[in-house]
Amino acid sequence: MAIKHWPKNDRPREKLLARGPEALSDSELLALFIGSGCNGLDAVQSARQLLDNHGPLRKLMDMDAGMLRKLPALGPARACKLVAALELASRHLLADLERGDSVCDPGSAGRYFKLRLRSRPREVFAALFMDTRNRTLAYEELFTGTIDAAAVYPREVVRRALLHNAAAVIVSHNHPSGRAEPSRADRAITDQLQQALGLVGIRLVDHIVVGDGVPVSMAERGWLRPGSFP
Repeated sequence: MAIKHWPKNDRPREKLLARGPEALSDSELLALFIGSGCNGLDAVQSARQLLDNHGPLRKLMDMDAGMLRKLPALGPARACKLVAALELASRHLLADLERGDSVCDPGSAGRYFKLRLRSRPREVFAALFMDTRNRTLAYEELFTGTIDAAAVYPREVVRRALLHNAAAVIVSHNHPSGRAEPSRADRAITDQLQQALGLVGIRLVDHIVVGDGVPVSMAERGWLRPGSFP
């Protein structure tokens, strides 16, 4: 039965309007972008098949447009819509920090860096440079490594912080393996960065490790000097 013949309350679009997007399953949300099915399947069935064969949802949405366009029921136009929707969502969530709002807690910092780094296939070390009130001045990805390591040079972090006239810095890196637990090397570089930045009067506010779940804040763990967040 085509979706237009379904009971009104079961159709994805009508369900979203009546109950909100959170009421829809992954396949129903994906079906709204697909629009119509293929090979005798409706849009929801086609979406479910995509998730069964190429999912789960995160794995599917981590694909670029070139990979998505090759999948059944998608093609170039629908692949571009999906990638554009994900980018719009990311920009919306990043907008508050990027307009200069203060970073007041490890949770907001973790969400910011997770959006930036979670889907990266290699380890990336990034920094958020801030003023005396923890308002954002600039974001930079400073070092890129392999799937499990990136070399970090404290003097380069200090140089970039001075260039931005930053009073505080939050650094972060991702673990492509998905496990966010900091390693001994992560803790060691955190100590080195805190010492190097401290010599020029710049606070290291936090070091966030990004994986599949909730990002790990070294400030919350008590591994940085207290009072880093306002």
